[in-house]
Amino acid sequence: MVSEAGNHEALIAGVLNGEWRATARAISIIENSEAGRVEILSRLYPSGRSGRVCGITGPSGAGKSTLVDRLASHYRGADERVGILCVDPTSPFSGGALLGDRIRMNEIVLDPGVFIRSMATRGSRGGLGKAAREVISVLEATGTEQVLVETVGVGQVELDIAEAADTVVVVLVPESGDGIQAMKAGLMEIGDVFVVNKADRDGAEGLRIEIESVLGLRTGREWRPPVLTTIASEGRGITELADAILSHREWLEVSGEGERRRRSRIMSYVKEIVQDALAASLWEEGGYRRQLEEYLPEILEGRRDPFSVAEDILAASGMLESLNRDSD
Repeated sequence: MVSEAGNHEALIAGVLNGEWRATARAISIIENSEAGRVEILSRLYPSGRSGRVCGITGPSGAGKSTLVDRLASHYRGADERVGILCVDPTSPFSGGALLGDRIRMNEIVLDPGVFIRSMATRGSRGGLGKAAREVISVLEATGTEQVLVETVGVGQVELDIAEAADTVVVVLVPESGDGIQAMKAGLMEIGDVFVVNKADRDGAEGLRIEIESVLGLRTGREWRPPVLTTIASEGRGITELADAILSHREWLEVSGEGERRRRSRIMSYVKEIVQDALAASLWEEGGYRRQLEEYLPEILEGRRDPFSVAEDILAASGMLESLNRDSD
């Protein structure tokens, strides 16, 4: 760990100075789990900087990239630095992001005050890549005021963003039964602001009313999410959206909900670190991957089931007795 610090001292200083080149390199190390990842994150985390993290989620084709592009332009008009993280499906060939969101963000792609990064989900079912929350913390450490996270857009697995962002904007469009899709996907539960994009199309007002009605059934919530209409391709409704995001952030601070979410986020992150370390220790260092491979023929032949095999592996590791004690 000490040797890693020396190797990455200049890189860490570059990130803290807000240098995009250093930021891009640090993110690559984190995303690929290269040597120095833990040291970089440990050094950047106590920087005390905290950007405003807004998640943009919703089904594919809703115009999320265009909306992010226009929202970033709005913030740049106020001379705020913007970091954009676009989480895309994983390429089956390279393991990298399948889509390049830079080509869909014409307004701000060359702006020196904007950093854009595409990340692959790499098998994550929650709409965010495994390292996404760590990348967000790197962007915050640069002193970036606005961090926008666009999720993969697969429609029904977008819920991780609620753990990572301060404000979640759910983007829907009039066609394709998006209202029903959103209710099925659980997006109605995580949204802090709702946007009906492409509002010049038929059915936009009907969808807006439908969302309002569903939100009216939610009880026990202090914050009532606004439902806005935008035509992102023309830049219409963007100012109103930025105002709604700001209102929600102010409410988070006044109500204490922001502090609660931050505590929950830290708890979740530390638990994930511990679980990853335990899993790595169990499978690799403990040699239990080899033990599982030895059991595979028995499972395939129907002589054993996965649950009893898992029990045997846990028993061999000494964890089963501990788990049984905890459940008593």
